[in-house]
Amino acid sequence: MKLTVIAVGHRMPDWVDAAFADYAKRMPREMPLQLRALKPAPRPASGGESGRWLEIEAGRIEEALPRDSIRIVLDERGRELTTRELARQLGQWRGEGRDLAFVIGGADGLSPRIKQGASLLWSLSPLTLPHGLVRVILAEQLYRAFSLLSGHPYHRD
Repeated sequence: MKLTVIAVGHRMPDWVDAAFADYAKRMPREMPLQLRALKPAPRPASGGESGRWLEIEAGRIEEALPRDSIRIVLDERGRELTTRELARQLGQWRGEGRDLAFVIGGADGLSPRIKQGASLLWSLSPLTLPHGLVRVILAEQLYRAFSLLSGHPYHRD
């Protein structure tokens, strides 16, 4: 089972890239974690309606989604999971034998059509978090959930 993070936003601080890469390299061969960073749609200097660029980004996200993957969308209004609940869910998804795609939107969020196609809307926190930090937290939690499933001592209660 492959885990793909699809994130709108392609220029992150070095610490974000380094932290994500560190957790990705810790993942086992049977559950590799990769990142597909997508260029945000251009915003006019005068502002304007966000729906237009959300749809452009939705198209880019749909093109980047691995075929037949289970789509998990990170959304502030989504379901909150404990680490143990995430581990159980990861185990169930692994049992289905399909790849997973975790979608992180851009500065203006995600198109409703991306959310509607999700198997799970997941909230990492009720706080508003910077997108780079979300990448790192997501990678760490996926590694932590895997460590719980495999009996690795990384997670302590």
